[in-house]
Amino acid sequence: MAHPPRPRRPRSRLRPLLALTLAAGCGGSLAAPPRHAATPSASHGGPAPGRGGPAYDAHAAVPAPPAPPSSAGAGAGGELAAEHVARPAPDERPGLGTTWGESMWSPVTTRPFERASAAPWATAVIHYNDRDGVLAHAAHVGGALAPLETFVGDGSIGVALVGDSGELLPGVAAMGRNLVVGADGARYRIVIRNATSARFEVVTSVDGLDVIDGKPASPARRGYLVEPRDELVIDGFRQSDAAVAAFRFGRVAASYAARTGGDASVGVIGVAIFAERGARWTPAELDRRDQADPFPAARGYAAPPR
Repeated sequence: MAHPPRPRRPRSRLRPLLALTLAAGCGGSLAAPPRHAATPSASHGGPAPGRGGPAYDAHAAVPAPPAPPSSAGAGAGGELAAEHVARPAPDERPGLGTTWGESMWSPVTTRPFERASAAPWATAVIHYNDRDGVLAHAAHVGGALAPLETFVGDGSIGVALVGDSGELLPGVAAMGRNLVVGADGARYRIVIRNATSARFEVVTSVDGLDVIDGKPASPARRGYLVEPRDELVIDGFRQSDAAVAAFRFGRVAASYAARTGGDASVGVIGVAIFAERGARWTPAELDRRDQADPFPAARGYAAPPR
């Protein structure tokens, strides 16, 4: 049997229709809007920790990029007067966090999924910041900016941050760190590409918060499913069974985390990947094939089988 192919080259644009899947138990709650934000018109039941249970099957159409928000106090020409430009307070943390963006249509339904183990098969961590912050970090650890995708497990699953048109955001990988450049106000998505013939459950956090229920993140929570030879695109914090609040880079003080609990973990995205019990391509088999030695003992002539 052939080894599963390596991940495909990143495409210039995401497909217009993306199949998402979300593993979930019964009960729990979905992400709540930050303080002072508009409340969704309806609430829905959400995921709960556990290895088995139903899951969501979602088909999320990626909408066109939203128009930039209007600025209060703009003049007739659309320019903001200098005295009205928002400036960070002297004691405000520099760099970027992830804000609670506009509501986007992203319906989900449930499907069963049982984890092969309580421990993740693989994990990925991506740190993000503004350009100055990443360049400073890159100069410290060594490396140059380039479109960045990180591969985990045996290299068959890729994790990346992409912009509105599906382009990989620039970053640097050095000394075991993945650093990605964001821009204040820009929308981004998290993409997980699966080049194997098995499906996996993906538990994802942004700024220390679970992307499904907005609570402090833990691998024990339920996550989205990525289908065989497919990609999973996570657009935002889930508001309900039908919508998410888009991920947008913004000031740390305006981030969803800072407005709902604290900014201690702002600037980091985590992905924990779980294999499915009974899957044909188990992580153990993938690891064995990845480590196979083509020349274990090259001597003598071929002997008949026993």
